[in-house]
Amino acid sequence: MSYTDKMLTCVDCGAQFTFSVEDQEYHASRGFTNEPKRCSSCRQARKAERGEGGQGGYSSSSRPMYPVVCAECGQRTEVPFEPRGDRPVYCRSCYAAREPARSRY
Repeated sequence: MSYTDKMLTCVDCGAQFTFSVEDQEYHASRGFTNEPKRCSSCRQARKAERGEGGQGGYSSSSRPMYPVVCAECGQRTEVPFEPRGDRPVYCRSCYAAREPARSRY
């Protein structure tokens, strides 16, 4: 499908913004059918209001973190879940080394 840049109006601030060819291709590749309603500034402000902005919809401050010692290297770290004690817990780098085939997306 051929795309061309489109000028859209933000529903929050009324500013004109460009829905670029690249953005349209990205939306199409993700299966999105609606055009964006907000400019990037208003979109960021809305995410900040809801406490989003991190990957997966979580920011690092929105979840409690629990101190642990990595079962592999002994490094002190924090994890976003309360360890039960019946399974080993790893720091980020040791966990990544143990799960090389796991997708990051």
